[in-house]
Amino acid sequence: MMNNILKIFLAAPFAAALMTGCSSGKTDNNDQADAAEELPRVEVSRVSVRPVEQTGDYTATVEAFKTNNISSSTPNRIKQILVDVGSHVKAGQRLVVLDNVNIDQLKVRLDNSRRELDRAQKLLEIGAGTQQQVDNLKAELDAAERNYANMVENTVLTAPMSGVVTARNYDPGDMTGQLPILTVEQIHPVKVIVNVSETDFAKVSRNMPVKITLDTYPDREFTGRVHLIHPKVDPQSRTFTVEITIENAGEEVLPGMFARVEHGYGSAERVVVPDRAVVKMPGSGNKYVYVYRNGVVSYNQVELGRRVDDAYEIISGVADGDTVVITGQNRLSDGARVEVINPSASKAQ
Repeated sequence: MMNNILKIFLAAPFAAALMTGCSSGKTDNNDQADAAEELPRVEVSRVSVRPVEQTGDYTATVEAFKTNNISSSTPNRIKQILVDVGSHVKAGQRLVVLDNVNIDQLKVRLDNSRRELDRAQKLLEIGAGTQQQVDNLKAELDAAERNYANMVENTVLTAPMSGVVTARNYDPGDMTGQLPILTVEQIHPVKVIVNVSETDFAKVSRNMPVKITLDTYPDREFTGRVHLIHPKVDPQSRTFTVEITIENAGEEVLPGMFARVEHGYGSAERVVVPDRAVVKMPGSGNKYVYVYRNGVVSYNQVELGRRVDDAYEIISGVADGDTVVITGQNRLSDGARVEVINPSASKAQ
């Protein structure tokens, strides 16, 4: 009997160990099953190359095509101002009349100079005068004519071009000062000036059409044309200046309006990904996309181009035919294994 008791005593630890081993095996299997169930679940989409319109987008302020400040070259008192702000004027139209208190005296001197020269020329013809006298009187007449013309020019100020009066800084009776009396601007056409990246220099040409929208008219699109391309690149900003005109026959577009300018540069073959695939890195402006291959995702930083409906043009970071994650990114990290819940979208991988 003692032998039987001893056998039972010795067998007990072995049985306990065997039971523990069996229990441990079951736990490992359960852990593996739980781990499989806990894989992040994601949706994916296969991307491809397609034509994408290439544009350059800029903002600018509308400016008058030309601006003229109407001033007197010498200080003088203003006698009349014949137009006001908002007046449409024609080239050569009288705008301002200044005090002409000295103009009559200059006219008398001019007439006297002409008579004296005429008399000297007649005396020279009959041998009673000299060529030097004639030459001196001609010089005096030229000076008198210049003085008179200058006085007339600065007594009646005219419009050098057709346009609209956009500023008036004085009233009749005021003395002219440092400010212009009037400002006349040509607003038919108007222009916008943008600074374009030097990488697009070869894409811009004179007279090429440009799309323009204005915050003032949000539902309308205006057509501009490249009027002037400045032949110099700024070494600091690496941009060059482009002037664009808008015909503006109805004068709806006014100087000072905010404009959005879109240059069209044709199309290019680009990878396009759904906008849901693009994730912004917190605390930075970097964007990334998770690319899926054989059950694993990789973290790819991307350079975005244009937004195309509900997708983005990708300049770099994703290749043609890649499969990208479009939902479930918040649980992912580089190299993570995942479970795809729409496997048909990744069957090519």
